[in-house]
Amino acid sequence: MPEDTSSIPLRPPIVTIMGHVDHGKTTLLDTLRKSSVAASEAGGITQHIGAFSVTLTSGQQITFLDTPGHAAFLTMRERGALVTDIVVLVVAGDDGVMPQTIEAIEHAKKADVPIIVAINKCDREDANPQFVKTSLLENGVELEEFGGEVQCVEVSGLTGEGLDHLEAAIVTLAEVLEMRAPKDGLVEGWIIESTVDPGRGYVEYLKESLR
Repeated sequence: MPEDTSSIPLRPPIVTIMGHVDHGKTTLLDTLRKSSVAASEAGGITQHIGAFSVTLTSGQQITFLDTPGHAAFLTMRERGALVTDIVVLVVAGDDGVMPQTIEAIEHAKKADVPIIVAINKCDREDANPQFVKTSLLENGVELEEFGGEVQCVEVSGLTGEGLDHLEAAIVTLAEVLEMRAPKDGLVEGWIIESTVDPGRGYVEYLKESLR
């Protein structure tokens, strides 16, 4: 990579979705990609890592990763697999900050990856976004409205409400971070999921190009 990167084109940000179980992470992604992955998952819990790109009306792209465990995210970072640019922390508006929410915050901070908060399930009558925001602040997430730098968006993965604002928040942060990559020359890829097949040995699930 040359010292002056200004001539290198911007690339789509790679976003990992994290948060507490059953806070609607996969449903949110499901609405983004207009498929029915959530309905096919055993018990509604993500069993495999998913990777896909969303093309916005502006023509800009965002690549999303949906991971079944925060440990996988941290392990990849520790091994030098810097495949995540931004973490979207999903917190249910009717449930609030939970143990895995705090775990996700700690992992993102340890990996030095910026966070965007998505308060999900805001379509529910018992949702209390303000309580969630206060709880996040108590756990070290300094939101913009409290004088910090972390963007926060109220969304509903079920109805699609607020997802355009979430996409805009991601694009805005990506522009600030100025993530760039050349479109020609040698490429580098990372295996983000593999399994052992009795007849074939190790089998890697090579997703679409992330960069």
